[in-house]
Amino acid sequence: MLYFTRTPLWLKMLYPTCLWNYPATPDVKRIYLSFDDGPHPTATPFVLDELKKYNARASFFCIGKNVIAEPKIYKRILMEGHRVGNHTFNHLNGWKTDNKIYLQNIEQAHELIDSDLFRPPYGRATAFQIRNLIDKLHYKVVMWDVLSGDFDLKVDGKKAAERVIQKSKSGSIIVFHDSAKAYRVLQVALPVVLAYFSGAGYSFETIK
Repeated sequence: MLYFTRTPLWLKMLYPTCLWNYPATPDVKRIYLSFDDGPHPTATPFVLDELKKYNARASFFCIGKNVIAEPKIYKRILMEGHRVGNHTFNHLNGWKTDNKIYLQNIEQAHELIDSDLFRPPYGRATAFQIRNLIDKLHYKVVMWDVLSGDFDLKVDGKKAAERVIQKSKSGSIIVFHDSAKAYRVLQVALPVVLAYFSGAGYSFETIK
């Protein structure tokens, strides 16, 4: 499986209107944890419990159909001070979906997810889709600069944690997944990452 653990500069420059990370500040250490594909009945409560241990805030990019399936967990995300974002209604790949259908699917999810943040599933959206999301639907399109790889069946939790720790810096937007597929890795990696950065004096903030 081919993917970048740390997003290269050339890729960020291809989509300059998207948010990839925040500027690093020498006097303040901040990390922006994000979780895609929930709410999930097992993974999301685990994430919320771990975040609470460190008084950490995070951003959850939710799938509309999963919000319908898990309304209590979705409400808990909000009640505990985290941010939510739109991740389409059906986890659509923008590269493989008609523009009209893709944007309608996002609007369908918006009826359940009240947020101006959007992250395209797989990080795949066309320039036309991104332009419409920003200019017409007034979303902030959020990507990332560090990918944990927790979805990768060849990666274990220890390796995923090491990748995140090595590649992240102040201002990094980090992606984990609160999903069934990623849970095996997530439940090992997330506590390690939280403990490491908390011990190093970082705070965990929501995406603005």
